[in-house]
Amino acid sequence: MADVVMPQLGETVTEGTVTRWMKAVGEQVERDEPLFEVSTDKVDSEVPSPAAGVLTEILVPEGETVEVGVKLAVIGDGAAGGDAPSAVETSPAAPPADPPAPPQPPAAPPPPRAAPPAAPSADPPAPPQPGVAEPPAPAPAPEAELPAASGADASEPLVLSPVVRKLLAESGITAAEVTATGVGGRITREDVLKVIDARHATPPPAAPAAPPSAAPAPPVSAPATPPAVAVASIPSGPMVGAQPAPAQSMASFRRAGDQVIPFSNMRRRTAEHMVRSKATSPHAFIANEVDFEGVERVRKAWGERFRAEEGFSLTYLPFIARSAVEALRDFPLLNASVLDDSLVVHAEVNLGIAVDLAHEGLIVPVIHRAEEVTLRGVARRIRDLAERARGRQLNADDISGGTFSITNDGPFGTFFTVPIINQPQVAILATDGIARRPVVVTQADGSESIAIHSTGILGVSWDHRAVDGAYVSSFLARVSELLGSRDWAAEL
Repeated sequence: MADVVMPQLGETVTEGTVTRWMKAVGEQVERDEPLFEVSTDKVDSEVPSPAAGVLTEILVPEGETVEVGVKLAVIGDGAAGGDAPSAVETSPAAPPADPPAPPQPPAAPPPPRAAPPAAPSADPPAPPQPGVAEPPAPAPAPEAELPAASGADASEPLVLSPVVRKLLAESGITAAEVTATGVGGRITREDVLKVIDARHATPPPAAPAAPPSAAPAPPVSAPATPPAVAVASIPSGPMVGAQPAPAQSMASFRRAGDQVIPFSNMRRRTAEHMVRSKATSPHAFIANEVDFEGVERVRKAWGERFRAEEGFSLTYLPFIARSAVEALRDFPLLNASVLDDSLVVHAEVNLGIAVDLAHEGLIVPVIHRAEEVTLRGVARRIRDLAERARGRQLNADDISGGTFSITNDGPFGTFFTVPIINQPQVAILATDGIARRPVVVTQADGSESIAIHSTGILGVSWDHRAVDGAYVSSFLARVSELLGSRDWAAEL
């Protein structure tokens, strides 16, 4: 027997939606054969079978969203139970060959039940009388079944997933308040979130005014010396008279015509990841101004030939990525992760490149073993990953295992970007707009002059638990040196 569970398709992914089962209950499946498809806020991916055998049970139907680690199905060895019906079938079961025999009537009607007492009594209950049947105890309702929600078949009990049940309990919402849009009239996670968002968008009702007291309370004289605990009990914040000001509702910031836009699933996951990163790592930031004139000369000399051979432009980003990877050889503590009170320094540089998804969110696909790739190879990998990310064609391996990241706002003409660390990494490099600017240059004879060069800002946000500012400053200086001195033409 082998359990099939919802995989974690990326470090920040916490749940997934089963979009299609490729096998039905009772069918044979081979190890590593595609078993089902999963859609997350990051990728759509086929998931292979963890074992060979017979698919004996499907626990989560198509269209259901569950958390990472939830059991989805069971694969048996096929010796027994292979033909047993599943709790969730993809097709209706065939009717039995022979209809069941009608039930036989009882030999004699049961004696009538004793009438309940008209009122409770303090006396102990009387022992059961011969010939009088005891009323049966009420059977407890199944834990997973609730009355059908709006949009579902009211004739059948509603089966809720663990994620949905948890959301309903935490938000105080009943299933009857939710309009179900899932497969077979099921309530999905998004259905519950819509109700929660609608509640948050509705201003709370005004509290009723307190009735006037019948008589004023007599004045109480304060002690000459207040106790020490009185200082700790004084509320902080703005005061109204002798009482603290009430908490300000977000509804007071809304005006007529304001639009409330609920977070999408991707936006919600990104927000959770960013807040968790800020709470986990003590962020610090250092930036350098970098002279890209040497890179600019190579781009001008090779630009047309590179476009003809590769089909896309040679941008600054591959040069920066290649320099960062080389600099990490000399400063490996930035290619690491914090584990408890230790620093795990990674042997490979798996370089993550942040990609914008039409302003709907970000995804960070990974160039694995980037230290083995040349400048031209890095440019190809960045292009390929970005195109597949925007087409939702990345797989789980493409977005997992990153050890160091780059976020590239330069194409938008930015001047100064302070990024948030991509957990569990300890550093992220930010690139900004590169433009022609006047700079002071030193001539061969030692004199100085003004020249026009391509310059830009490179900055690093880092986890101050891992390293200190001097280490990061030295890393940035090494990146700058490589950008200006490396023989880039040889890698093209």
